[in-house]
Amino acid sequence: MMPVPTVVANWKMNTTIHEATRLAVGIRDGLGSVSGPEVILCPPFISLQAVRDAVLGSQIKVGAQNMYSEASGAFTGEVSPAMLRELCDYVILGHSERRQLFGDNDDLVNLKVKAAFEHGLRPILCVGESLEQRDAGRAGAAVAQQLRTGLAGVVDITGLLVAYEPVWAIGTGRAATPEIAAEIMGGTIQGSLNALFGDAAAQVPLLYGGSVNPDNVAGFAAQECIHGALVGGASLQADQFLEIARLTARAKG
Repeated sequence: MMPVPTVVANWKMNTTIHEATRLAVGIRDGLGSVSGPEVILCPPFISLQAVRDAVLGSQIKVGAQNMYSEASGAFTGEVSPAMLRELCDYVILGHSERRQLFGDNDDLVNLKVKAAFEHGLRPILCVGESLEQRDAGRAGAAVAQQLRTGLAGVVDITGLLVAYEPVWAIGTGRAATPEIAAEIMGGTIQGSLNALFGDAAAQVPLLYGGSVNPDNVAGFAAQECIHGALVGGASLQADQFLEIARLTARAKG
């Protein structure tokens, strides 16, 4: 049985509370005609409650963009899994911007993944190679290492999602081709998950992220090993994100 097709909106550090609420309502109201994919909105922390309230009663789920690995403590400025579980169901972990700009290495990502599972949150684990790693022929090895370390010590992966986001395609407008994405996702990622977790790996949705838009998403979704998308900039426009959801549903229907 194929994993549930899924589209995730990562709004990054964009939208005020008012703007986030309006965007969530626009997506909620426009989604009525779209059936099939799981739709997850990931606003900034300050808008989690407003977005949750806006989509209450709809099929839309809510996720956070990050979290810390401890449940509580003297960690000024951080947000814990214990706080998030009252507001959302999902959490993005290991996004390339967190890795590049804020020092989230594989070991820290691993602590966060384990903490998410412990607190009943579904982690969306992001992996992906840099341009230097790809040019050096090490893309597969780099992604496999991120997976192995990020999931070290995890026994039950029920609820896990994995997003492949080649670093060189994040916010650059330069998306990977569907063939490049499928090579890593169907080969390296699926193969690594199979080796680590056996039959359970077949139920993990694999999402492509990296300059996804309505013009290119159908090509990615047409790949058997790609079950949806992690959408950045295009998710800030309700009509664009809804079109991505529609095209994903059609490809996976």
